[in-house]
Amino acid sequence: MNKYLANAGRVFLTLAVVVAAAVAVHGLWDYYMNEPWTRDAHVRADVVQVASDVSGLVDEILVHDNSVVHQGDVLFRVDGRRFEIALQQAQAAAAGRLAALEQAKRELVRSQSLHDFASRQQVEQAQATRDQADAAYQQSLADLELARLNLDRSDVKASVNGVISNLSLQPGDYVSTGTAVMALINTDTLRVEGYFEETKLSRIRLGDPATIKLMGQPVDLHGNVESIAAGIEDRERSDGAGLLANINPTFTWVRLAQRVPVRIKLDALPSDVRLVVGLTATVQIAAGESGT
Repeated sequence: MNKYLANAGRVFLTLAVVVAAAVAVHGLWDYYMNEPWTRDAHVRADVVQVASDVSGLVDEILVHDNSVVHQGDVLFRVDGRRFEIALQQAQAAAAGRLAALEQAKRELVRSQSLHDFASRQQVEQAQATRDQADAAYQQSLADLELARLNLDRSDVKASVNGVISNLSLQPGDYVSTGTAVMALINTDTLRVEGYFEETKLSRIRLGDPATIKLMGQPVDLHGNVESIAAGIEDRERSDGAGLLANINPTFTWVRLAQRVPVRIKLDALPSDVRLVVGLTATVQIAAGESGT
């Protein structure tokens, strides 16, 4: 009887170990294969390529590399002397066109008042002269406004709140219209983007809470799923010469799951955490806890 009990105990213990191992293996398999987490995540932000709207020599630089700036702050100034001269010329031209317009108006009134002595053709010519003078004056006002705008744009300002990066501009450098000379990282758009395997997307919902672990930093960050990318590049397809689909005829037997970007909106950051665009992170999403 004791031998039977001992054998039954060993069988029961073995079964219990096997069941526990099966449950553990199933849990690990489900976690690694299905649970929405990834080690392939990065800190990202929108980057503004700062460029001057006018061409000229850089007169003054008011920021340094890695400076924190606010929207509307002046970053650098292009020498505005020629724009001031252009403004004075436009003001003088507008004054001259206005005088010509006033004279044309007086001539028209004089022609109309002398209708018994002035021919219809003379009146029409006076009206045409008045209209031409008015058009020339309106053009001069537009030129004046453009001169003011160019002078104002000689002060290059920050379009967003952020941090200056990759600044190598020096006083005396010549900047051309539309050529970027520094980067401005928009800190209002700081976020984490995790690249999740397509097999895990079915468990991710908008609003799901997420835990972010930055590499090398002990503090966990928190946020929520803000959006899921609507599409990724199909590297097996391209457009042929006739604009027809050109499909790669080679099919690999080992099919790796595609990775889809998932955007995480961050909660308030701890005071001792500094986010740097490009940092690596691990993201764990608590699936089904969004409340939606």
